[in-house]
This record gives sequence, structure tokens and C-alpha cells, in this order.
Amino acid sequence: MRRIHADLLLVLAAVVWGVAFVFQKTAMDHIGPLLFVAARATVATLALIPIALREGRRAPDQFPSGLVSIAALGGGIFFLGAIAQQTGIITASVTNTGFLTALYVVFTPFLVWLFMRRPPAWIVWPAVAMSFIGMWLLGGGTVSGFARGDLLVAFSAVFWAAHVVVVAKATRHARPVAFSAIQFGVVAMLGWAGAILLEPISLTALAAAWREIAFVGLLSSALTFTLLAIAMRYTPPTEAAIIVSSETLFAALAAYLVLGERLSLIGWCGAGLILGAVLLVQAGPMLLHKWRGRSAEVDH
Repeated sequence: MRRIHADLLLVLAAVVWGVAFVFQKTAMDHIGPLLFVAARATVATLALIPIALREGRRAPDQFPSGLVSIAALGGGIFFLGAIAQQTGIITASVTNTGFLTALYVVFTPFLVWLFMRRPPAWIVWPAVAMSFIGMWLLGGGTVSGFARGDLLVAFSAVFWAAHVVVVAKATRHARPVAFSAIQFGVVAMLGWAGAILLEPISLTALAAAWREIAFVGLLSSALTFTLLAIAMRYTPPTEAAIIVSSETLFAALAAYLVLGERLSLIGWCGAGLILGAVLLVQAGPMLLHKWRGRSAEVDH
């Protein structure tokens, strides 16, 4: 695969993830958040199992030690993030959900610092300030401008950041599809347990939401994670993350075209600051490294 093809796969993944927020929103017209998360994870698991088995037949280590435990941990964290996000999107707009979810990029360096004792680059701190100002502007310049759902979505970003850390630890097993399959299996089990205890389960309601479940389960979960695993073999991680972060823009575009959502000027300023913070965290260290390298060449 050529680099341009890998980049296009990442753009496709970003489009799917952005559009998926619309389907996550409309699904709440029919079923509850726990049931939706359970159903999407079940579809994703069933779709990934045959690919994971094929991956296993080609892998030198058929069943790496520790794979199940770290995938189960990833599944538990993914479940918490998905439930917070899915509950939040009931009242939060799709546009706000896209930009607030992207805050996981800003939170990730601090979780790496906490759990791996690797302090973040200094350039992360301005990004934190930008993201908080952006959140304030996205809410209309007042704290009261945020719905409860907005706060839940922002909270979910902490779990998505933790999930990134777990996925990074899992890469040593070299079984990305198996990891995703086990992970979504855990999410499905937790989702079904929660839905049975806390939500009404109706086959009629599930049937009404089948398009949303199919899109998010097959495309936004199973397909995109597979595309990401393939593309990351050819595109450097920092550049891949920058491409994928465009999902926020695709979410806003989809919300505009499908749901007619609009942001005020101050809201767009906030969204721009959040996106800028995300790009600063992802590209800042790389740009600083290149700048230092050029400065050293000039000095010599």
C-alpha cells in the first residue's frame, strides 16, 4: 500500500466517525443509551470475530499471553466512555459532541504522565488553556450555556483518553483485530447487563433503530478500527492522529446537513480553539523537534 492510500483510509475513517454522531443522536429517539451501546458492540463483535480468526492463523503467536486481560480492560474503559457519551448526546448537539469528544487528545498526555511517568511536552499546557476557553465559548460564553449532556460528553473524553493509553500498551501483542473483537465483546456483555437492569428492552424499538445500530456497529466500530490498524502501518502516528481528528469537522458538517444544527459565531470560535488545541497537542512536539533540528544545523 502506498502512503497516499493509507492517508485516504484514515480520511474515510474520520468521515465515518464524524457521521456516526448523527446516527448516535437519532438512535436515542427509539432506544436507551445502554441498549444502543450493547447492540452496536454486539454487531461489531460478530463482524470482527472472523477477521480476528484469520489474523490469528497468520500470526506467529496464536494467542499472546495477556491479550485477553488488556482487551478486557480496554472494553471496560470503552464501555464507560461510550455510556457517558451516548447519555450525553441525548441533550447535547451533534456538533458539540464532536468537538467535546476531541478533548480526549488533550487529556491523553496527562494520563500518560499519571500512569507511565512520562511528563507532557510544555506545548501541551497552552493547548489545555485553549481547550478550556474553547469549551466556554462553545457553551455561548457562559457556564450555564452547557446542557448536562455537554458535560457528560466532555467527561467521556477522559475515558477515551484512558482507552488510547490501553490501546498503546496492547500494540505489543500485534493482534489489533483480536484486541478489538474481545474488547467489543466485553462492551456488549456490560451493555446488555446494564440494559436488562435499567432500561426497557423492546424488539420493536431495536428494529426501529436498526439503521443506526448497523452503521455504528459495522462501519463506525468494526470497519474503522480495522482501517486504522492497516493504515497505521504506513502513516506515522502523529500525522495519522491529525488526519483522524478531522472527524470533528465531518460531525459538524453532517449535523448541519442532516439535522440542521447551527453554531453561533462565538460557538464556532470555541470549536476552532478546541480543534486548534487538538492539533497543537498532536503536531506541536513534532514541529518543535524539526525546528530544533534546523536551529542546530544553522549553529553548526
